[in-house]
Amino acid sequence: MRIAEYASFDAVGLAELVAEREVTPAELEAAAREAAQAVNPRINAIVETWPTDDDPDPGSTPLAGVPFLIKDIGVSMAGRRMELGSRLAVGNVAGADSFLMRRFRRAGLVTFGRTATPELAYSTTTEPVLYGATRNPWNLERSAGGSSGGAGAAVAAGVVPIAHATDAAGSLRIPAAYNGLFGLKPTRGRVSMGPDVDESFNGLAVHGSVSRTVRDSAALLDQIRGPEPGDPYFAQEPSRPYAEEVTRHPGSLRIGVLAQAWGGRRTTPPVADALSRTVGLLESLGHQVEEVKVDLGVDWEEFVLAAARQWTANLTASIDELAAAFDRPIDSSTLEPPTLAGYHYGQRVSGAQFVTALAVRNRIARSLARYFDTHDVLLTPTLPELPVPLGTHAEDVEALDGLGWLRRILDLAPFTTAFNVAGTPAMSVPVTADAETGLPIGMQFAAGYGLEGRLFRLAGQLEQASPWSGRTPAVWAGNHTGG
Repeated sequence: MRIAEYASFDAVGLAELVAEREVTPAELEAAAREAAQAVNPRINAIVETWPTDDDPDPGSTPLAGVPFLIKDIGVSMAGRRMELGSRLAVGNVAGADSFLMRRFRRAGLVTFGRTATPELAYSTTTEPVLYGATRNPWNLERSAGGSSGGAGAAVAAGVVPIAHATDAAGSLRIPAAYNGLFGLKPTRGRVSMGPDVDESFNGLAVHGSVSRTVRDSAALLDQIRGPEPGDPYFAQEPSRPYAEEVTRHPGSLRIGVLAQAWGGRRTTPPVADALSRTVGLLESLGHQVEEVKVDLGVDWEEFVLAAARQWTANLTASIDELAAAFDRPIDSSTLEPPTLAGYHYGQRVSGAQFVTALAVRNRIARSLARYFDTHDVLLTPTLPELPVPLGTHAEDVEALDGLGWLRRILDLAPFTTAFNVAGTPAMSVPVTADAETGLPIGMQFAAGYGLEGRLFRLAGQLEQASPWSGRTPAVWAGNHTGG
């Protein structure tokens, strides 16, 4: 299969070709590897590929035979490296499949490599010292986002139609917005984090994906959702498969619009204009849309402080465990300045401060739940500005302590984290591009706990009506025309 033809299909479409015996999984994998060789030297999204021994049964699932990539953190594949984007974990090899990896295999996905992440996924841009910066396929001088930046860039560049991603503060929605993709953060407890952990970052982190079509993300979530033995909690199973929700009419939804972020960060004119156009599109589709104020239940500084204490306490524990496992020092030879600053900050977080941070989490979750008593969906920009230039996050970074780094991250991405804290589903949908730069702009839609189906119905409708559909980034030019 020529890579231009391969890249024109989404994952479900490729699996249908396999089921109809028009192409084999091996031919799809060969096309994916050729696409990777063509574009990865320019975008640096994939840190390693490997031989595969998967033999999926054609037609056994809606994704059987589809080439796939996993993120370099959060999911363990037996015998393969997972280095967390960090010099501290170089050479780390998983001894067994995680529960999620088993489900990827059962789904018939052909996993042939891992994608880049910032060090320990501790940034909203993917520019680790270990493997270097991942570049945005739409503009190679811009960030691909983070922490699932490698996944976002690889999917946008046509290497794979869908890729694994994680999200603890926007880490899949941010790359989705930066790279012109669809990304849905599931409800807390929807996908198992086991068996090595019961919950990651006290439930802030979840597994999901980024994809070029809504139906691909729905099909994958159908394959990986549901509890595993020992899970501390799980979300109630949906009434019907998410793949069916995509094609169902969402009805007339009550949608509130939050144009300006908590904390005072102003939405830039290109994004504000895109938001206005999105509101117009929603109204034309029959939805009831109004501007709203959404109370977080705490002021912004309390939100930032609680986040810093919760995140850095978890970060410190992880770093101590890695350093002990590999007998490596915890210093600038193994960790980047923001991570090291977070480590030292986390060392000073007391048990009482950590418990207080969890209480703040509860207040935020309860406050956002009250919003969803009166509205079906909340609309915000995914990010307040266009994809930032590479290096933006690193400006004067050596002067920042652990709290200062988190304040910078939350200032750059102020809309996304609240829904990780609350545990509710939220998605980034590509709706348009900036007229001047051509860079993609994503809009975030959030719903109440367990209501991914509502978001998939809305996303399916928007996908059909949005002018974004069908666009491809400049990095494809000359690389996906032959093969």
